[in-house]
Amino acid sequence: MAALSLLLAGCNPGGEGVRTEGTASSPPASSGRSVHAPSPSPSVSAPYEKVDAVDLVKNDPKVGDDVKKSLGKPCAAEEYPVEVTYAALTHGKDPDVVVNVMTCADSVGIGSYVYRKQGGTYENVFADEQPSVYAGVNKGELEVSKQTYNTGDKVCCASGEDVMTYRWTGGRFVEYARYHTDYSNNGGTETATPEPAPED
Repeated sequence: MAALSLLLAGCNPGGEGVRTEGTASSPPASSGRSVHAPSPSPSVSAPYEKVDAVDLVKNDPKVGDDVKKSLGKPCAAEEYPVEVTYAALTHGKDPDVVVNVMTCADSVGIGSYVYRKQGGTYENVFADEQPSVYAGVNKGELEVSKQTYNTGDKVCCASGEDVMTYRWTGGRFVEYARYHTDYSNNGGTETATPEPAPED
């Protein structure tokens, strides 16, 4: 629980129902042309309950060993490369917890997760461990972005970005839209047509 106090620094109460806790690192680095961060969503109806995200991830059997290893010790002092966002995504009575885990050295996202509280415990209902991944909240929906690289690209300089939007339906997150931005093509964007999904 020692990490809890560190994660609480930088809590942002200003986003209509979305609360983002501080992190030892910034969101994943991109080419400098596009960064997706959490956006306001509809109000969270239940009280905001802080969690120890580091402990939650380290004790989650669905989380890969490489991600857990990255949380073996703080990056600097007692700060961990973890960002936590609370928002209403799964229509439950308690706010959901979105956790992003990044590398200490270059802030590349190596794991994004969504936890839903059920029966007093948090259940992993979404996981993506494909670098460089970053999960946020956009208009009450889960938005996951990934930098894309061509052969020879450096970590700092991605060639493009994929953004996927998910809705909670049928007891799980279902992707209903995605688009790709090609940085090398003057920011040209290919957009997928969203498909409506029934509310759960």
